[in-house]
Amino acid sequence: MKINVTLLGGECPRVFTLSGRIGQTLHHLMQSKGQGISSLENPAIRLAAHIHVLRGMGFVIDTEREPHGGAYPGYHARYRLKSNVVLGHSGRGQG
Repeated sequence: MKINVTLLGGECPRVFTLSGRIGQTLHHLMQSKGQGISSLENPAIRLAAHIHVLRGMGFVIDTEREPHGGAYPGYHARYRLKSNVVLGHSGRGQG
């Protein structure tokens, strides 16, 4: 998957072309509309690692711990995108 996005905010918008699992993760975050995503719902990807990479690029992503039951009860993380991000390359800047 390849996704073109613009991270708004700050002095200058930053544009990114993200591919692979990083692009897929940001796409899922954007599509979740505040509900967020979790590894419980997406067990095939290394979600925490991809969230870490996106944060390093400047995206603001909140983490909330949620309990779960089942054979291995405990907690999992739910991630929510807090940055203002739009699809496509708009404005000026580089990423």
